[in-house]
Amino acid sequence: MQIDSAVVLAAGEGRRLRPLTRFRPKPMLPAGTRPILERVFDALIDAGVDDLHVVVGYRRDRVRNHFGPTYRDRTITYHTQKTQLGSGHALFQAADAVDDDFLVVNGDEVATTNAVERVIETHSRESVATLAVVEGEDSREYAGVELDGGRRVTTLDETPEPGAYGLFNAGVYAFGPSVFSEIEATPQTNGERALSDTLVRLVERTGSVCGVRVDSPRAKATYPWDLLELAAVSLEGPTTDETGAGRETAVADSASVHEDATLRPPVAVADDAVVEAGAVVGPDVALGANTTVTAGSTLVGCVIDQDTRVGENTTLLDTVTGTGVEIAAGVTVPGGPGDVRIDMTVYEDRPLGAVVADRATVGGGATLAPGVLVGPEATVSPAATVRTNLAASTEVRQ
Repeated sequence: MQIDSAVVLAAGEGRRLRPLTRFRPKPMLPAGTRPILERVFDALIDAGVDDLHVVVGYRRDRVRNHFGPTYRDRTITYHTQKTQLGSGHALFQAADAVDDDFLVVNGDEVATTNAVERVIETHSRESVATLAVVEGEDSREYAGVELDGGRRVTTLDETPEPGAYGLFNAGVYAFGPSVFSEIEATPQTNGERALSDTLVRLVERTGSVCGVRVDSPRAKATYPWDLLELAAVSLEGPTTDETGAGRETAVADSASVHEDATLRPPVAVADDAVVEAGAVVGPDVALGANTTVTAGSTLVGCVIDQDTRVGENTTLLDTVTGTGVEIAAGVTVPGGPGDVRIDMTVYEDRPLGAVVADRATVGGGATLAPGVLVGPEATVSPAATVRTNLAASTEVRQ
């Protein structure tokens, strides 16, 4: 069937992505050289969606100011979730604006055009809901799914046990308008209404949820190291923007790469970025707009967000920066795996060198140990070695 409207859920903060989400919501973090949300919009539009609705909340002005009223000549309607009360509650904010079958995708993961198209093709007015499912390895991050041999979902398990499922929820949905009454009827859990709870009720009570297999795996921003995977997916996949991610080496027309610099694909270099002589960039590196990589530096497996400068003879492995970061000469980030502490939880052996958040400064000759998170506007003094997380607006000395 034809589906013209889509609701993108983009209201969340992303607490497990701190310190990168201190000043922006997680859908505005980079997937390669562009915000995740841009790539979500591209997938929807390329699949034939013309009516875009976005539910915003945390730091919502960052979304509104970036996109304005339209994207690729399609109108964007904004809906505000003033209090974060779950994904079902977020979707309900668009209830008065949607009067026909519609799509729902998350604003913090890269949906593919193929997955969206497959859901549209499969959905029918007899189904209250249709969801994309993907084969994959065990993951407690995604709901396990069982089909009845056809397309009817018989089980949707939000907390799958290892080895219990070979199919998982791929995070692309189509709903009929009746889903809003189903959301209202879903009991709250800890004061929140989760869309997943509504889907589980529909599976168990009505049997009217369909599933369609898609080829594309989920690429979602939940933890800081996920941005490295999102970049890898974006560097390999198709795009509509001038930076051309999807080609082996993608350099924007306004970027400047010295003839004596080396780009090892896949690499994307965005607008007005500069790569100086003797620098080695790649593989798996995304340089955002107006970034500078100065002479003699080496970057491998990095996401360098816009307006960031990397000083001479610096080595960055598996590193993610925010915007406006200053990294001086001779800095070393030896790369992951590392143990990453987020709030009170330590995640062991994660593929992360370091995170340097917005407007932080790392002085010359400093070293950041694997898994370190440097907060926004923090300062690492020259020659210092940082082995533990550094809070926002603080300083560590040698």
